Amino acid sequence: MKKTFVVLTIAVLSILAAGILKDQIIKSIITIAATEVAGAPVHIDGFSLGLFNQSVRISGFKMYNPKGFPRGILVHLSKINVTYDLGALFKKKLRLASAEIELKEMGLIKNAQGQLNVNELKVMKQAEEKEAKPSRQMPMHVDLLKLGIGKIVFKDYSSGKEPVVYVYDVNIHKSYKNMTSVQELAALIMIEPMKAAGIQTAGIYGVAMVAGVAILPVGIAATFAGKDSVQQEFALSFEEVYGAALAVLSRKGKVTEERAAGVIRGNVDSAWVTVKISNKTAKITKVVVSARKYLFPSPKIAGGVLYEIAEKLK
Repeated sequence: MKKTFVVLTIAVLSILAAGILKDQIIKSIITIAATEVAGAPVHIDGFSLGLFNQSVRISGFKMYNPKGFPRGILVHLSKINVTYDLGALFKKKLRLASAEIELKEMGLIKNAQGQLNVNELKVMKQAEEKEAKPSRQMPMHVDLLKLGIGKIVFKDYSSGKEPVVYVYDVNIHKSYKNMTSVQELAALIMIEPMKAAGIQTAGIYGVAMVAGVAILPVGIAATFAGKDSVQQEFALSFEEVYGAALAVLSRKGKVTEERAAGVIRGNVDSAWVTVKISNKTAKITKVVVSARKYLFPSPKIAGGVLYEIAEKLK
């Protein structure tokens, strides 16, 4: 009986070890392949392949900026959940019955030369080449894609050494059917957040047309209408947060008013910005940033100021 238990234990541990090894090997292959396709470094935190339930789970997918841009993350997909058709794979076809992707954050950067980091990705340049040779990739079909879009951080270095920073809290979920190529999927993930935020660049939309993604540039999304403030809480003292906020406003623009009650007002990128700092508890400090430009709400500027305050407090 004891011997049987030992044998069963060894068998279970061997199966588990084989499963972990399998996932690590596939994770490495996907990381290398994604880096090659994108033309930028890719890192994956976690990977799990289910053979019986025909599923793939990926966590912490991060694509970094291509060469010529400051170090940082371009795309952070917090979750990728996929169900695949195993039978289709035996026919050398990749069919995904469903795919769920959560875009936590997208870091757009315009460098001093006016180039946008997303336009410099290899996958985008290849998709833009209309005379490119027919793809030898395995045929792909995605029945249903659910895409969640979180936040966009846009840093513009084209007007000086100190970047102008805008933050767009998009926070929307959309669904798409019948996608037929890797280029179409990649273009959608890159373009849809920019469309939602109202960021318009000719290059990326040109890629969309070539890849077959029916997306056209639009104005600022209704998500932002009427909202001129953003807020965040920090596990830091009032003095630390106030000092960081004052330093950011002083560096980014001009401080016009300070109050002992925790209110700082100033001008950033031609917008009037107000930062209100208060103690929510003895150990938690709350920051509310509002911005108005030409009397209209400007949440992207308010978000940019709050983003830089948070970065300074790290």
